[in-house]
Amino acid sequence: MTVTTPAPPRRRWPSPLALGIVAAVVALHVFAWNATGFSPAALVQGADGIVGFFAEALPPDLTWDTVLRPSLEAALVTLGIGLLGTTFSVPFALVLALLAARATTSGPAAYQVARSVLSFLRSVPDVVFALIFVTAVGLGPFAGVLALVFHNTGVLGKLWAEAMEETDLGPRDALRVHGASRVQVAAHAVLPTALPQLVGLLLYRFDVNVRSSLVLGLVGAGGIGFLINQSIKLFRFDEMVTHILVVLVLVIVVDQLSALIRRRIGA
Repeated sequence: MTVTTPAPPRRRWPSPLALGIVAAVVALHVFAWNATGFSPAALVQGADGIVGFFAEALPPDLTWDTVLRPSLEAALVTLGIGLLGTTFSVPFALVLALLAARATTSGPAAYQVARSVLSFLRSVPDVVFALIFVTAVGLGPFAGVLALVFHNTGVLGKLWAEAMEETDLGPRDALRVHGASRVQVAAHAVLPTALPQLVGLLLYRFDVNVRSSLVLGLVGAGGIGFLINQSIKLFRFDEMVTHILVVLVLVIVVDQLSALIRRRIGA
């Protein structure tokens, strides 16, 4: 009896579409390389400058009265900017999220308007909002809080709307069958079901906003970012490193507290 050996499978070559996608990605990277002036050789040539920078920056200046105490006080201001920018955006983000979620919106027109407003607020960087409000209310933390309120409303509202749309359909449908209004469905089905996820997203945004408030300080919105900017302008890199270390501690503490609360909520 003759045993027929099956022919080896033919090698499948990439389709023209796949080859075109690969070529487009490569072309984009070549363009980005040239447009950004990416040059490893320049980095190697500038190694002496990097060594000189660290020689001036280390060890950090830990003088209490003139550096460390003002740094800690400014870090608390930065924390306050992030906190108020997050909490004051909650009511606006919640209303827009309810209108921008198909599960709770009052109609197609409200849905499109809410989505457009969230897209606009989200697309404008918080730094741009800070520059606008600095011209309106002057330099200081208040401008940073306003900037975060506007930008965070767009981001948080979008995240909350997506979370509401992903809730279980069972409780929503049960209430609608019994004649519940959209407000009742949102209050008794959607929000209770999505609450852990909404709180988790809120804590995540608080963590991000604390770090964003540092950048806002660089454009005049106060906080420790302003001190970092001043240190750079005065070429006091040892003071700058001190401020950065304080920021590092602040970010770690906020991150650990947020993670602890998220674990408690999820438990």
